[in-house]
Amino acid sequence: MSFKSFDFVKHRNIFFGLSITLTILGIISLIFFRLNLGIDFASGTRVDIMAKHAISIDKVTATLDQLGLKYERPTLSGNKHNIASVRLPKVLDHQEVAQVKTAFKKAFGVDPSVSTVSPQIGRDLAKNAFWAVIISSLFIIVYVWIRFEFLQGLAAIIALLHDAFIIISVFSLLHIEVNIIFIAAVLTIIGYSINDTIVTFDRIRENMRLRKKKIKTFDELAELVNLSIRQTIVRSINTVMTVLLTVVALMIFGSTEIRTFTIALFVGLICGCYSSIFIASPLWAVLKFKYITRERKKGKKPAESLT
Repeated sequence: MSFKSFDFVKHRNIFFGLSITLTILGIISLIFFRLNLGIDFASGTRVDIMAKHAISIDKVTATLDQLGLKYERPTLSGNKHNIASVRLPKVLDHQEVAQVKTAFKKAFGVDPSVSTVSPQIGRDLAKNAFWAVIISSLFIIVYVWIRFEFLQGLAAIIALLHDAFIIISVFSLLHIEVNIIFIAAVLTIIGYSINDTIVTFDRIRENMRLRKKKIKTFDELAELVNLSIRQTIVRSINTVMTVLLTVVALMIFGSTEIRTFTIALFVGLICGCYSSIFIASPLWAVLKFKYITRERKKGKKPAESLT
């Protein structure tokens, strides 16, 4: 596909439809599969064992069965499968934690790492994570409003919410554990995505300044947006591809502790690049022309210029 002749605004309904479809599928996934919340957000206990030799899942479950504890299926990691992690829905008290450590040390020869999160702490972390995303989004829309205009800030936030929701939907569908690292990844993606969007918006503003005639029709506005996207799309794709190479390397060779972060980054970078090109700017064109038309009907002189 040659981006030099591609009409991004003309085909906007295709991209809007694709995003709406993905959103609906995400909602369905969240209803039926929900999110696999880690103990950061859901109360419980996590036991991690790092042995010097390969660990058998059967041996881990047998040890827990002896203690009479309910648990989820353990997971193995490490090059030699010498690291095991298991989540218990119950918040263990000090005596139970001591019993777990004694039993696992006897079975595997090492002291396990046992971490607990109470229901109140889980709720607080979830609430703080939610407000972190909301506050960062509000700061972004205020910044773009001041630096450019309100409608561009609104389009940027819609694109960011689109990216965040797609990441959440993928994690729900694949049943990947959502923890505090996941929130860090989402906030990182918000930064990358808004950066690409602002670059395009800045080019739109410059092209508006260079334009000698004021915009009177939607086709004129669409051509200006298409020109701006074409001038920045190669830069956006090259930037994302460079970061993706690093993320893929971390997914392959990195430790399991950062697997959640790398998967979220991988999905988010692709979504962010897509939304900044195919969603944010075409959406702004639609919102902007509706605003211009509404102001003209009121007999006011619309502010087509972004300066």
